[in-house]
Amino acid sequence: MAELLLELFSEEIPARMQVGAAEDLKSLVTTRLREAGLTWERVEAHSTPRRLTLVVDGLPTAQPDVREERRGPRADAPEKAIEGFLKSVGLTRDQVEEREEKKGVFLYAVIEKKGSATADVLAEKVPDVITNMPWPKSQRWGNRSLTWVRPLQRILCLFDGKVVPAEIDGYVASNRTQGHRFLAPDPFTVTDFDDYKAKLEAAYVILDRAERMRRIEDNSLKRCKSESLELIEDKALLEEVVGLVEWPVPLMGRFDEAFLDVPEEVLTATMRGNQKYFSLRDPESGKLAPRFIVVANMETPDNGKAIVEGNERVLAARLSDAKFFWDHDRKVPLEDRVPALDGIVFHEKLGSLGDKVRRIEKLAAHLAPRVGADPDQVVRAARLAKADLVSGMVGEFPEVQGVMGRYYALQQGEPEEVADAIADHYKPLGPNDRCPAAPVSVAVALADKIDTLVGFFGIDERPTGSKDPYALRRAALGVIRLIVDNGLRLPLIPILRHATQIMLQPARETGVNIPDFWAHEEPEDNRRVLEHKYGAAGLLLDFFADRLKVQQREKGVRHDLIDAVFSLGGEDDLVRLLARVDALSKFLATEDGENLLAAYRRATNIVRIEEKKDGVRYRGEANPDLLREADEKALYVQLRMAGEEARARAAAEDFEGAMAAMATLRAPIDAFFDNVTVNCDDAALRRNRLLLLSQFGAALGAVADFSKIEG
Repeated sequence: MAELLLELFSEEIPARMQVGAAEDLKSLVTTRLREAGLTWERVEAHSTPRRLTLVVDGLPTAQPDVREERRGPRADAPEKAIEGFLKSVGLTRDQVEEREEKKGVFLYAVIEKKGSATADVLAEKVPDVITNMPWPKSQRWGNRSLTWVRPLQRILCLFDGKVVPAEIDGYVASNRTQGHRFLAPDPFTVTDFDDYKAKLEAAYVILDRAERMRRIEDNSLKRCKSESLELIEDKALLEEVVGLVEWPVPLMGRFDEAFLDVPEEVLTATMRGNQKYFSLRDPESGKLAPRFIVVANMETPDNGKAIVEGNERVLAARLSDAKFFWDHDRKVPLEDRVPALDGIVFHEKLGSLGDKVRRIEKLAAHLAPRVGADPDQVVRAARLAKADLVSGMVGEFPEVQGVMGRYYALQQGEPEEVADAIADHYKPLGPNDRCPAAPVSVAVALADKIDTLVGFFGIDERPTGSKDPYALRRAALGVIRLIVDNGLRLPLIPILRHATQIMLQPARETGVNIPDFWAHEEPEDNRRVLEHKYGAAGLLLDFFADRLKVQQREKGVRHDLIDAVFSLGGEDDLVRLLARVDALSKFLATEDGENLLAAYRRATNIVRIEEKKDGVRYRGEANPDLLREADEKALYVQLRMAGEEARARAAAEDFEGAMAAMATLRAPIDAFFDNVTVNCDDAALRRNRLLLLSQFGAALGAVADFSKIEG
């Protein structure tokens, strides 16, 4: 067994692409090895700003020999048929075997192919891998035909300690690489992965990404401890910075305390977004400290003094700009900025940002009493929610939108509830983001997201596949979290109706064609239940159901149970829906629930088969006068009793009680299957018993659509 070591050395690879590129390299190489019939014991992929490295250990030195048998025509077949077979296998007549079978004597070709040396396979596959790297963006350079993310400089490729004779576009593989661009630029040779990794570290390159990350964290914390400060955790920034350095050296700098008058979010956004600095906090005051951590990519004789001074000068200029915007923006009230939103296009079919704000005001006012919010505060917050988008600060630092609106609102005497809603109306931005709980914030956040969803679905701009340019999936997840996390009893259908009507009125006045989701309610065949009842709006409700399944999957909730409840049609209260799902989950975990599900499947299968055979549908209640056997009579009686009990319990939102009512059907349905012949000779009795089984399936529909349940 031997080791493959492959390094693709280039100019700096964008930090955001490195991890994915290393995995792509791993996938491409292992796929081609597998196609060549080669196996391995261990594979590792690594990335630094200037190299992608792959090591595959435990490879055989040659492909396995292959023996293949091909059956040809009969030995007495026409000569042309035999010649065609011999040509296809590359053999002569005396090189094939004759084998006697039941239908005669047939020709057989036994083809034995000796496996190629693994080094030769690699020489062929490595250029193919390099060519097919799926970079998001790539480029050509010089007069080369190869496209890559950045100019490729050299290829290191060793197998079993020897150079693989691979070549592509003038690049010839070797056993040479080089270390840090400035600290150790001279090339050197390596013999295997251990030698490669050790020599890289001696040349100021830490190959392992996790080790670089650990050094950044540990050395940053040490510097903070020496100054009695705390490092503000920022995993996303750490992931980016580790892709910018091969030899990380954290250094601490400072900035003028006068800049601390600027909101903390702006200071951290400036340091993080523009300079890739980590922010620090004073643990005693809990406030931002006038310090920062910059991660250099090299050691210097002055211990980083010049690097720190240079970064301090750059940061001072950036913070000066921020302070200017902060001082200047506060001179203009948010109210006075609102008219400027009319000049910003939200979407050509959905009007301006000003139009969106006016819609949010109306919808938020409609939601206010339903979430327990003060209507006047809700309308005020909705009106001012987008005003900071035309401020100088947000124009320079878009990531602080909403946050700056809150600061400006507080400065101008707005109630705290209004100011908080301005900051919170974009939230939650993701599964780990804080979900607003204050009623005013919830009302405005819901209105903003629902308006976006109704608008883009109305103009047929729905997400497709992985594409979601308007972040509609995130908006739907935000609506779900706002409702579920706060336990709000907000039926979606009337709210979506209201949002649609708010959008339609000005659209009609300006001639914009936005269809009314709710205009068509007539059922059509072969359409889903929600589409039957609510026309095109059913697509949006389905979209919410899909997002709910995604959100609940992380909590361990089965997606099929959500489908089973949602498919009943009309269940648009998410809190109630999840209560149903929880009760259904508990019920199916019991012996009664498991057996009742099995009985449901047996009953529906019987009915479906007989419907297909007879060309009719068995729907409706059985005729009690045609019940002959004691067990079918008992089932009929219990179906009526259990159905009434389950519906009453469900109406009172006692879903566990509704499931318990369904559980009483287990004994009579088991007895029915044991003792009653469904497909009897009497046609009237047979039809009645099929109706009884259909009635059983329908009865379970009081709690869930059991046809959606898997497993």
